[in-house]
Amino acid sequence: MGSPNILLIDDNPLRTQQVETVLTFLEYELTTVTVLECSEVLQNSLDYDLVMVGYATEKQASLLRTITDKTTDLPVFLLVDRDAQPIASSIEHMVTRVLEWPTVYSILTEELQAIVHQQAATKKTQSHKGLAGQSSAIQKTRDLIDQVAKSDATVLILGESGTGKEVVAQAIHRASLRRDKPFVPVNCGAIPGELLESELFGHEKGAFTGALTSRQGRFEMAEGGTLFLDEIGDMPMPMQVKLLRVLQERTFERVGSNKTIQCDVRILAATHRQLEQEINEKRFREDLFYRLNVFPIDVPALRERAEDIPHLVSDLIRRLQAANRGSVKLSRNAIAVLMQHHWPGNVRELSNLIERLAIIYPDSLVDAIDLPEKFQAYTVPADAKLEWTELETAVNDNSESSPLVLEKPFLPAGQGATIQLPEQGIDLKEYLTDLENELIRQALDECNGVVAHAAKLLNMRRTTLVEKLRKVETS
Repeated sequence: MGSPNILLIDDNPLRTQQVETVLTFLEYELTTVTVLECSEVLQNSLDYDLVMVGYATEKQASLLRTITDKTTDLPVFLLVDRDAQPIASSIEHMVTRVLEWPTVYSILTEELQAIVHQQAATKKTQSHKGLAGQSSAIQKTRDLIDQVAKSDATVLILGESGTGKEVVAQAIHRASLRRDKPFVPVNCGAIPGELLESELFGHEKGAFTGALTSRQGRFEMAEGGTLFLDEIGDMPMPMQVKLLRVLQERTFERVGSNKTIQCDVRILAATHRQLEQEINEKRFREDLFYRLNVFPIDVPALRERAEDIPHLVSDLIRRLQAANRGSVKLSRNAIAVLMQHHWPGNVRELSNLIERLAIIYPDSLVDAIDLPEKFQAYTVPADAKLEWTELETAVNDNSESSPLVLEKPFLPAGQGATIQLPEQGIDLKEYLTDLENELIRQALDECNGVVAHAAKLLNMRRTTLVEKLRKVETS
């Protein structure tokens, strides 16, 4: 992770010079503007990791409010002269950190390193969006994504239909250096073979009957970014030859043109087929397979990670809510039944079920008996219990908006919760610290790593949350 890109807004020339000198020495990127100039900067897209504001008077409250409104995703440091009067709590509440200036070297570097770690955590959370669960199988998939994302290596994503292969491809793109360029998917199995060449490479006007205008292909659309070739195993053999040439030479021609076009595109491919078997049966080229299979990722079937179902259900319901497509709640028994199902359609089948339940039982509680008929063959033994940890990590709180409902709701200590004390006792301080860290992690996951939004979810000040995160990083 590189150094933070910092924006300094300050009208004090001496302090500005000092900050520039220190941060230049530390090899950080710094852009300096005055208060008058900052309005133009704030109107544009802010490509910064940290905003520093030099404090002058309490009249700056409106300026700080404008800055924090425009930079809700960014930490804001307020630089205050050591001999200045104490600032109002209302102003302190608007910023992430109040930093005395001149400051101590160790304090400044510690705060900047905290920003670096926060950047890394935010980007990792965003890149893993859609890959809900805590099982070893899905964690292995996340680790493989992290390993390959920063390279330009071709990735072959394997797995049964409905496992989320495109979700993995999007996660690789989001974590890559190409994330600001296009992600262009194309389903090779859904496009007739005679049209696939035009779809991938484009065509010129008059190249064939119906080609009334020139048209870009998916390779040109994805220039500088990522091209996702889904269901590559269904690609006709003649097109496999042409694709192999593009992968080897990084050039192609539009249909009906002899002009060679250079391309800078990263290829991600996916299939549910066993390509080795397809090669043996002469339906897939062996040389193309080896060109694609640089870095394979096997996406686990849902039946292989049943312990992730509470997390997936919670994630799917939140997605419905975010898209204003309704909501539903599932009881503990309903979750226990879902965890016994074989799921031949994998996550797609689970997603369709949750959407169906949200239509049939809008904003209601669904118990095991309310599930579709095929689930009635499963029984929940009287002594069957889900591990608390599986559900605690899937439920943010005990509010009415929680997607999952426990028979014995999980409540923080002091709010009527009944928690069984182990016979050997516990380290209460460590237990509460772990509980707090887990809830903070959930809040950050829910808010895609945006500290300001997570702080609001936890009903605490942003500065308090940043301080807690800093302590976790240094512990």
